[in-house]
Amino acid sequence: MATMTMIQALRSAMDIMLERDENVVLYGQDVGYFGGVFRCTEGLQARHGRTRVFDAPLSESGIVGTAIGMAAYGLRPVVEIQFADYFYPASDQIMSEAARLRHRSAGDFTAPMVIRMPCGGGIYGGQTHSQSPEALFTHVCGLRTVMPSNPYDAKGLLIAAIESDDPVIFLEPKRLYNGPFDGHHDRPVTPWSKHPMSDVPEGYYRVPLGVPAIHRPGQAATVLTYGTMVHVAAAAVAESGIDAEIIDLRTLWPLDIEPLAASVRKTGRCVIVHEATRTGGFGAELAALMQEHCFYSLESPIERVAGWDTPYPHAQEWAYFPSPARIAAALRRVMEE
Repeated sequence: MATMTMIQALRSAMDIMLERDENVVLYGQDVGYFGGVFRCTEGLQARHGRTRVFDAPLSESGIVGTAIGMAAYGLRPVVEIQFADYFYPASDQIMSEAARLRHRSAGDFTAPMVIRMPCGGGIYGGQTHSQSPEALFTHVCGLRTVMPSNPYDAKGLLIAAIESDDPVIFLEPKRLYNGPFDGHHDRPVTPWSKHPMSDVPEGYYRVPLGVPAIHRPGQAATVLTYGTMVHVAAAAVAESGIDAEIIDLRTLWPLDIEPLAASVRKTGRCVIVHEATRTGGFGAELAALMQEHCFYSLESPIERVAGWDTPYPHAQEWAYFPSPARIAAALRRVMEE
């Protein structure tokens, strides 16, 4: 085991897969010599060469389009979109080509590729560097959508994503890049801040896609969440004193519904938390699923705690985020019903 930040864990995963599989290639804007804007790929070009880790022009559609061709040919490209906000020019390539390739070819071709995207706010990046677009990807059949909450899961999930024969959208919360936190930050967590690290195996291991994890066991209520909000929810549970079970989705879709439903049937109460805008967010899908699977076990209405229905508020982002206080208030409401 070694102590790693999420950045170091992601780099370790890519390093291992470049070593294990000659078909793996890494590229994107500044990911080669520079090591990426967040330094996730730092040193990998020097270690594996410029034909395996290289820079691409500032063209998201070109990056993803060439990755689809490489994947259909038999390579396993891992490409980086510098910020999740920048994926929109490549949306047709992702949603109309990569996601459909297996189906439209009747299984003759697959798209074993990973698209890494730093997502979410917390660094005062403004409207074009802070979005959480995960719900857009979960709506598209044929894509796998992943968002880890800690370095251990980040490494294992990325290895599993690279080995997947389907295209994977791998979303990386920027607030967690330098380690988990206690959920109470009132200032940006920059890529250069120092935060606690996590124990991560140095070698190869997988965290299976599609399997949620119980972050905290509990009996009184269930919190369904993912990414940065796992840690904020944990702070809220501690603040509220309510014995809530926190489930970290890890993979948003496809997702094993039964562990989520089993928890909600056990507790009878459910709070769903995500950083993205509330309306049309992935929390709405989770609420519908829990209503379908757990209706006769629910003791109170399902609560959602999310970002505002507004363009990303640069100057007010720390008010925009679900806070421990907002989540604790939702937990108290479901307990009072």
